[in-house]
Amino acid sequence: MDEKMNILFLSLSFSQKGHTSFYEDLLREFRKHGHHVYVACANEKRSQEEDGLEMLNGLPVLRIRTGNVTGDISIIEKGISTLTIDSLFLKAVMKEYGNIKFDLIMYPTPPITLVNTIAAVKRRTGAKTYLLLKDIFPQNAVDLGMMTKSGPKKLLYKFFRKKEKKLYRISDYIGCMSPANCRYVIEHNSEVNSDKVEVCPNCIRVEEENPPQKIRESEIRKKYNIPEDAVIFIYGGNLGKPQGIPFLIDCLRKEKDNKKAFFLIVGAGSEYGKLQRFMEEEKPQNSLLLSYLPKEDYQRLADQCDVGMIFLDHRFTIPNFPSRLLSCLNAAMPVLVVTDTASDMGQIAEENGFGKWCESNSKEGFSKVVKDIINSDRVTMGYNGWKFLKENYTLENGYQIIMKHF
Repeated sequence: MDEKMNILFLSLSFSQKGHTSFYEDLLREFRKHGHHVYVACANEKRSQEEDGLEMLNGLPVLRIRTGNVTGDISIIEKGISTLTIDSLFLKAVMKEYGNIKFDLIMYPTPPITLVNTIAAVKRRTGAKTYLLLKDIFPQNAVDLGMMTKSGPKKLLYKFFRKKEKKLYRISDYIGCMSPANCRYVIEHNSEVNSDKVEVCPNCIRVEEENPPQKIRESEIRKKYNIPEDAVIFIYGGNLGKPQGIPFLIDCLRKEKDNKKAFFLIVGAGSEYGKLQRFMEEEKPQNSLLLSYLPKEDYQRLADQCDVGMIFLDHRFTIPNFPSRLLSCLNAAMPVLVVTDTASDMGQIAEENGFGKWCESNSKEGFSKVVKDIINSDRVTMGYNGWKFLKENYTLENGYQIIMKHF
């Protein structure tokens, strides 16, 4: 398709002041190629952002007031907000964007509950639809025991599973994060045509022509009491149920006498309190938990780290592929991948020489890969990861995967 397209992007979350999501970067890539992009996103009740239409870095962004659906909230509040979000989106999108003839509708999961909005706009405009499948719900909730396929919660599972199947049905293309994701969708949804399922991974902007060089900075290490000669393993991001925090605590406890390793955990989430209690009660000398850092301090500290860590709960039967992998690769940092056996992230890391993997229910396995990575050529591993990023996870790569259909 040579002509430029009108693209509608629907999402639960989007960039806010002081924070740019990788969705914005991908959409700016479309705009760079001359397409017209329109965004509609949820504006949760707790948000300080204004409702309505605004221009954000050249993109029209429609913020739609909804209940709270993310963060540390009760399952009842989350459920009510999730059930009402579709009708709120449909009303607002039709009001603000009703006169625009869209050619393409893109939407990441979560949530699957925007399915009626997507169907209505597709019906009105004849647009093609592209699902960026980041989260396989409701099965992920079943894996973590938050939902069941039998008993009192069975009806809730059936309701969301029906929504999920409809979302797959109305999507002309389904972009998955990894080969294992593709296989899972096809194997567990026999009605989905395998021809419309493809790998379309998370992607970021890579500015440098060469991988960044690590420069040791003693001052920031001293500020946070991090030993000069230790290999620093960093985990940064959400500390919730999907990350399997009890197992992370078990790993930190097992490694607390390892003077060659230092474990830095920076983040927040529903399970943060468990980590905080462990740190206060057992006081491991080679671990540090931080809930917040000034942006400059965080970047300086992250630049001093040697290995990025990724954790996923071992109960998952769906192949998750956390986006934090990309920031590790962009920093030319090897990764320690600690996941269930369904995810193929560890396999990809090991096959391409930029990381080590162990199963997220084996403390012995964790100790082994920590030792292996300490004794490895981490500079070469970091370069391998950065090279893999350049070849597979750039914005241009993501853009081309989607646009080949047009």
